[in-house]
Amino acid sequence: MTATAPLWVWGIGLALGFPLLTILLGEWIHRLKRQRRAIADTVRLVRDVLVLLLFLQHLLQVDPASSLFRTVETVVWVCVIHAALSLLNVILFEQAEADTWRSRVPKLLIDLARLFLILLGTAFVLATVWNADLAGLVTALGVSSIVIGLALQDTLGSVMSGIALLFERPFTVGDWLEVGGVVGQVIDINWRAVRLLTLEQEMVVIPHKLISSEVIRNFTKPTPIHAERIRIGFSYNDPPNLARQVLKSTALETKGILLDPEPDVFTLDYADFAVSYEVKFFIRDYGDIEQIRERFMTRVWYAAKRNNLSIPFPIRTVYNYHGPSSQQKGLAKKFSESLQAIPSYVPLDREESSASSAAIGIALQHFAAGEKVIRQGQMGNELYIIVAGQAQMSTRDERGEEIELLALRSGEFFGEMSLFSGEPSRVTIAASNDLEVMKISAAVVNQMIDRQPSFAREIGQILEIRRLAMHETTQAHHQSLRDGA
Repeated sequence: MTATAPLWVWGIGLALGFPLLTILLGEWIHRLKRQRRAIADTVRLVRDVLVLLLFLQHLLQVDPASSLFRTVETVVWVCVIHAALSLLNVILFEQAEADTWRSRVPKLLIDLARLFLILLGTAFVLATVWNADLAGLVTALGVSSIVIGLALQDTLGSVMSGIALLFERPFTVGDWLEVGGVVGQVIDINWRAVRLLTLEQEMVVIPHKLISSEVIRNFTKPTPIHAERIRIGFSYNDPPNLARQVLKSTALETKGILLDPEPDVFTLDYADFAVSYEVKFFIRDYGDIEQIRERFMTRVWYAAKRNNLSIPFPIRTVYNYHGPSSQQKGLAKKFSESLQAIPSYVPLDREESSASSAAIGIALQHFAAGEKVIRQGQMGNELYIIVAGQAQMSTRDERGEEIELLALRSGEFFGEMSLFSGEPSRVTIAASNDLEVMKISAAVVNQMIDRQPSFAREIGQILEIRRLAMHETTQAHHQSLRDGA
C-alpha cells in the first residue's frame, strides 16, 4: 500500500488496522501498568500521536512540509526516543541482578548518558524533520561549550568528582560520615554535592570536589557497629582494678551499649591530678551516640559514689591531718539527716557518726533512674532502706517476660528475701528515679535483731505481705496470658 493509493483504500486500512493496533498496544500498555512501569504512559502517547500523524497525512492530505505536520512528526519522534531510552533503562539497569556491573552503575552516570542520547536524538530530529543545518549548530555549540566550561569549571569539577565517588561508592544515603571535621548522616547525593544532616539537625552541603580531597570516615560501613571511646579520671587513692571493674560493669548496664563485642577498659596514663582510664564500648547506630554517651556518663557518677571512687578535678587540695576534714563533716551531717528518714521500728543508733557507721557496715548509696540495685538470681547479703526516691520491684516469669510487682517508697526496705533465706533473689529492684538508700550489712542486721527482737517480727510480717502480693500479681499475669491465648 503506497502513499498514492486511493483515499478509500487508506480509509479501509485505518478502519481495519486501527482497531487491531489499538487492541495490541492497549494490551501492552495494560501489562506495563500492572507492572507499574513508567514507560506505559509514553507508549500510549506514541500510539495516539502516530495515529494522528497517519490521519493528517493520508486522510486529510496535509502537506508534509507544513508546520503542523512537522510539529506532530517532531512529537512522534520525541515520544519514540523517550520510550526507547526508558525501555533501555528498564532492561539494562532497573532489572539488573544484585552484585552485577549493571547494578553498580551510578545513577548520575546513567542520567548523563541519557542526556547525551537525548541531545543526539534532538539533532537527528532537527536534521530529518526540519532540515536544519547541523554544521553551523555544532560550531556554535562547540564555542558555547568552551565558554560554559570555563565559566562552570568548578561545578564541572564537582560533577566529575561525583562520578568518580559514585563509581567507588564509599558511602550511600543513610550512612554516617565525618568529612573535614563535619559529622552527619547522608540525606542526598546529587550531581554537584552531598547533603549531610548533623546531630544538631543542621544541613551541610559539601561539594564533590571538596570531598574528593578529604579523608572520609564512614561510621556505618563496613558494619553499622561503631566503637566509642570515653576518657575518665579517678583519684590516685582508688585501686585501678576496682576503677576498671566499676567502669566496665556500668557500661554493661547502660542501655544501647552492645554486650557483644564486650566493652573494655584501659588504664591510659598517670596525669597530674588523676589516673586516666579509657572506656571502649560499641553501639549499633551512630545516630544514638549522644543519648548513649549521656546515659553512660550519668551512671558513672552514681557508680563512683557507691564504690567510694573519687573523680578529681584540677584544683589545689589542702589536706588537714589534725582533725576531721570538711568532707568528713559533710558526710556526718548527711548521714545524720538520712537516719531521720528511717522508720522508728528500725533499731539504728541515730547518734552514730558517718565514719563509725561505715566501719560497722552501714553506707549511703545513690542510684540513677533505671539502675538495678538487686538483680533477679543474684545472691544478696545486705538490707537496703530507702532514704529518698522510689524503686520498682519486678520479676521475670518462665517466658522471660517482666512482671511489675510493687512500688517501694521512702522508709521501706528490700533485700530481706535473699538475706534471710540464703537463696538467690527472686526479684529485681530498680530505681524509678534518683534513689538514695542506706545499705546495711548482714552482721549489722543480726546485731539489730539481737538488740531488738521485735525487728525480726516486723520483717517477717512484711515478708509475708510481699509474698502474698507477689503470688496474686503473678497469678493474675498468668491468667491474662491464658485468656489472651
